[in-house]
Amino acid sequence: MEKNRYKDIVKDHTPKENRLYNTMIAFFVGGLMGVIGQGLVDLYALVFDISTKEASIFMIVTLIFIGCLLTCLGFFDKWVHACKAGLIVPITGFAHSMMSAALEYRKEGLITGIGSNMFKLAGSVIIYGVVSAYTFGIIRYFLLGG
Repeated sequence: MEKNRYKDIVKDHTPKENRLYNTMIAFFVGGLMGVIGQGLVDLYALVFDISTKEASIFMIVTLIFIGCLLTCLGFFDKWVHACKAGLIVPITGFAHSMMSAALEYRKEGLITGIGSNMFKLAGSVIIYGVVSAYTFGIIRYFLLGG
């Protein structure tokens, strides 16, 4: 079978994604995650009588814990399939990527399994996040004069 004919057959049978629908779902779920995060900040600030800056740390830890717990219980992948990027983009997605790698390699041991593989996906996110923050920080410094 010639190459172009094969590509046409694959193109015809590839499921089409509804980008507008996926975007709207991700937008609303991401917004809901923001509302939940703000609700946790307000709750922690009220209950523990602390500043919102300190309550934000508790909120982040809570969302990371929930993301890890749902990954361990096997719910997170199903919810991500339904909610698209609305769950992956916030801190819960970062927790999910680390926890799923740790679960996948746990049988290989603490050092060669979990320790070596936990940052497979998260490591690239950290590296490019730090590099881009540094780059944009330098650009801002020179454009705005410090």
